[in-house]
Amino acid sequence: MDALNQQIKKFYDASTPIWLDTWGEHMHHGYYGDRLDKDHQQAQLDLVEELLQWGGVEQAQSVLDAGCGVGGSARLLAQKLGANRVFGCTLSSVQAERAARYNELAGLRERVTIQARDMMTLGKEDGPFDLIWSLESAEHIADKAALLTMFYELLEPGGRLLLATWCHRETPPPLAYADHRVLEKLQRLYHLPPFVPLSQLRQHALQAGFQAVKTEDWSEAVAPFWKAVIQSALRLQSIKGLMQAGWPTIKGAWAMRQMTKGYKRGLIKFGVLQAMKV
Repeated sequence: MDALNQQIKKFYDASTPIWLDTWGEHMHHGYYGDRLDKDHQQAQLDLVEELLQWGGVEQAQSVLDAGCGVGGSARLLAQKLGANRVFGCTLSSVQAERAARYNELAGLRERVTIQARDMMTLGKEDGPFDLIWSLESAEHIADKAALLTMFYELLEPGGRLLLATWCHRETPPPLAYADHRVLEKLQRLYHLPPFVPLSQLRQHALQAGFQAVKTEDWSEAVAPFWKAVIQSALRLQSIKGLMQAGWPTIKGAWAMRQMTKGYKRGLIKFGVLQAMKV
């Protein structure tokens, strides 16, 4: 495991128990639209629903959840889409262990499998899949072109990719010095490789062979989530959890201020991409 993946694994091993205690099994943004008063956990469920509707996916038999956390989306997809097989991978062994418990409790042990594994080690023998689901994990992958090529190879003909990830705004105009400073802090605190614009992911998807590639910017619809996260982090129970988890997790919590700053500047974008293998 390379140095970046080691840092990501350590971060999520330490922070996952806090996230589960505060937010539950879904470790991703919520979708608010024009309803800013929406319950934040409901907003997280709604993000899954919105992404499926936007992608036109109503059923799937075999699903890959690439970067699955504790498998919140994986279990929801298994139930909603009627999938016989959902395979999820996460770098965190803590997340994989928690996912196994959740799968058992949900009665989905035979249909949903979560492994502690680097998604970039997946090969054709792990597939094929008719849906690949990548929800806020692509930002952790340095080689975006290789990621999109791998997804293409893992899909069966007619299969679909639904991807949501953190990006920076399109250029031109060029990023300002203050923009680079915000991005560098986020990359350091959240253990991320450099951000890219959504248009670059679209280009990588086309080069990989995908057809019907479509992208959208959902930043405004999800931006209220970070205010909710900051408020939750200030609760006494969360503060105690942060102190117990250690300095890397505390720094990750501090990075939430940089995320809100990035959204306000129009710098950080929440991009979604759908594509099909013909």
